[in-house]
Amino acid sequence: MRISRFIKIVSTFYRYGLDDFFEGHSRLGFVHTLFRFCPLRRDTSAPLPQRVREALESLGPIFVKFGQVLSTRRDLLPPDYADELARLQDKVPPFDGELARQVIEQSFGRTVDSLYADFNDVPVASASVAQVHKAWLKLPDGSKGREVAVKVLRPGIQPVIEQDLALMRTLAGWVERFFVDGKRLKPREVVGEFDKYLHDELDMMHEAANASQLRRNFTDSDQLIVPEVFYDYTTREVLTLEWMHGTPISQIERLREQGIDLKKLSRFGVEIFFTQVFRHGFFHADMHPGNIFVAPDGRYIALDFGIVGSLTDVDKHYLAVNFLAFFNRDYHRVATAHIESGWVPKDTRAEELEAAVRTVCEPIFEKPLSEISFGLVLLRLFETSRRFNVEIQPQLVLLQKTLLNIEGLGRQLDPNLDLWDTAKPFLTKWMNEQIGWRGLIKTLRHEAPQWATTLPTLPRRLNEALSASRGELLIEGYMHLMREQKKQNFRLTLIALLLGALLLRDFL
Repeated sequence: MRISRFIKIVSTFYRYGLDDFFEGHSRLGFVHTLFRFCPLRRDTSAPLPQRVREALESLGPIFVKFGQVLSTRRDLLPPDYADELARLQDKVPPFDGELARQVIEQSFGRTVDSLYADFNDVPVASASVAQVHKAWLKLPDGSKGREVAVKVLRPGIQPVIEQDLALMRTLAGWVERFFVDGKRLKPREVVGEFDKYLHDELDMMHEAANASQLRRNFTDSDQLIVPEVFYDYTTREVLTLEWMHGTPISQIERLREQGIDLKKLSRFGVEIFFTQVFRHGFFHADMHPGNIFVAPDGRYIALDFGIVGSLTDVDKHYLAVNFLAFFNRDYHRVATAHIESGWVPKDTRAEELEAAVRTVCEPIFEKPLSEISFGLVLLRLFETSRRFNVEIQPQLVLLQKTLLNIEGLGRQLDPNLDLWDTAKPFLTKWMNEQIGWRGLIKTLRHEAPQWATTLPTLPRRLNEALSASRGELLIEGYMHLMREQKKQNFRLTLIALLLGALLLRDFL
């Protein structure tokens, strides 16, 4: 950690009066007292959460990004701090186009002119980690080919990030050591999570893979377009994507002038979200207005794939159970689902959790469904969860953040959007497919290749077990194999019965 950077942190800490955190602290209260006698001028009239946001903005883009990530952790932060940090925006001036050319040429070992028929030195977008230039691929005859967006990593960003991360780890250690809530807040784990997220964003190949997966999931979709990745023009420092023509989602009047059906578009947003979460288990987790355009044919265009979330089958199952329980106001099922999934400690009393969930949800349900924000319901539940030592999983935090974005966008497009009415049929159908006969047949198809491999090897495995040990170990291994054999026989019998029933149905 450079001493100059440390001095910058301390001076920022003083200027924005963040020593108020230490007022009354048994071990660090002297810092607050000491700063009060410092002759340098400072303004501490604004509320403390606002001063925290302004301090992060003054410390630069990496701290801004950290504040943005921290704003999603409402299971850890008081609501006023989370709301204030959510207002943080990347306001980073672009770097010179000549520097972008140098990064590209060093990355490919070729000149920009040999890669692109035309490259615009003036960036069309700039952020803390990278900026985007418009270009055209070069055809063999030298003429212009496909129109593309070239995302170039900011030069020299790596040392800055490592330096600031080292400082954050030090500060996190102090918070954990000196504050009462330090261990519960898990500051070092939060910084570690941010570290991973930031290094993923520094690797353009990681973003390229995310874009390719999302594009594959929505092939031939009538709701969402994902740009194509040009891997021959992509490295760890440079990402080349298909250029997308569309209108920013925030320009609602312009969309109306183009004849876009805004109500249909808002419904599409909800359906895309639930399709990503429950069908694919892989979702775009940074769907703020700056990353979403609308194509002339009324479909969404997704951009910026640095942050994605993924869910296991267990996560998807319990999320669906929770959503449907909320729709039906079955708070006891919400509580038991939290316990079964391991999201709360196993010794949690379901009745106590049920009462807490009811306290949050009942006042909300007194409103018309179209006025209910499901994203805010989740936020309040996360706040309540602190009483029960809930450890919110990172993928669920990303999910909550994405749902808030989608719901906010949907309500901008259609103030009367009823997210519940749009989502409930989707979830009901999905649950029926997972639990009913369709779910059983799907599971059988998935398991069949494994059975086909395992069954022929059972005699050999039995012989090996008999030769390997004697006495109790031999008997235990034998009994285990017999149990496996019985399970496989049962599964084969079940498959045979199902196939027979299907054939008989076709015959009749």
